[in-house]
Amino acid sequence: MQELTYHQEGDYLIPDLALAPEDEEITLGKYGMIYKKHLKENDSVTFETMRLDGTLWPHLAETERQVQEMVESLIKQMATTEGVTEELKARDMMAWVGAMNNIKARAEEIALNELVYNN
Repeated sequence: MQELTYHQEGDYLIPDLALAPEDEEITLGKYGMIYKKHLKENDSVTFETMRLDGTLWPHLAETERQVQEMVESLIKQMATTEGVTEELKARDMMAWVGAMNNIKARAEEIALNELVYNN
């Protein structure tokens, strides 16, 4: 743990505190915000510790990236396995949209369960 330093103002010692610069530069997407909410509600000690030592936002951003990659990969695999192809899209657009929406929802559920909720 980092030692806290102080400066004197009049009769008082004031701790030298600063915000971590990472907080301002990282923008979270859907999955990062879901993970942030989950962490805050279910593991508040880890959430606060990471927030105070400046590692929360980079961790959330990395988790966001991992979830996005897993969702994209699962969507491709499921679409191939289930025969949801460009040919189906050309033949019956509504069936293709319905199938892809279903696949995306399942892929997101799998990725969130593996990388966010069970982490």
